[in-house]
Amino acid sequence: MRAELRHLLRRLAAAARPRRWSGWLGRGLLAAALLVLFWQAVLLTQVVWWSRFDPGDTSFMRMRLAELRTHAPDARLQQQWVPYERISIHLKRAVVAAEDDRFLDHQGFDWEGIRRALERNAERGRTTAGGSTISQQLAKNLFLSPSRSWLRKGQEAVITLMIEQLWSKRRILEVYLNVAEWGDGVFGAEAAARHYYARSAAQLGPAEAARLAVMLPNPRRYERSFGPRLAAHAARVQQRMAYSEVP
Repeated sequence: MRAELRHLLRRLAAAARPRRWSGWLGRGLLAAALLVLFWQAVLLTQVVWWSRFDPGDTSFMRMRLAELRTHAPDARLQQQWVPYERISIHLKRAVVAAEDDRFLDHQGFDWEGIRRALERNAERGRTTAGGSTISQQLAKNLFLSPSRSWLRKGQEAVITLMIEQLWSKRRILEVYLNVAEWGDGVFGAEAAARHYYARSAAQLGPAEAARLAVMLPNPRRYERSFGPRLAAHAARVQQRMAYSEVP
């Protein structure tokens, strides 16, 4: 009788064990889902705030400043916010022509540009073209990092949708031009114009604007080396600028 009782208890314990594990797993998944939703709510709150108020800094700025201070503890970034009206129309057109020529037409994602980028990458056997829009780049600069992962791209897509739904195209371009990286510790159009040309962002001409625009994919590298291929690309961008539509 005792043996039978012990056997019954062991069977009950064995049956209860999977239920306990499944219960813990369910609670863990629920907690993870709630944490993800909470984080998205935090990001949404920040996006709403920045729709009316200018960002003091960005994720990219904080990261670059930390890198600079590993070598120079008193290092500072070059960045000065200027309103949309005080940025040269040439720079606005150049950046759209170079980075996102369908900027006014898409809702955050240029599917045709993504398709072309995938085709170029397949032809070359490696990732050389991105296809990211200005809205996607802004989402990354404000909140994320340059790392490449599906998780980061997914979060970038969610933030891009938030920005596109809550900001005007004019606001998106204004913020992007003020926070984009243009060199080692150089952020925003005003700092870039003064760093490279000793003038304000409002005074940039077509050739200067095109040159700045083509630096955006890799500004720290192109700050050190602006070769003939990049100069030819800047010339092509300058030719297209007349057809660029900006808000």
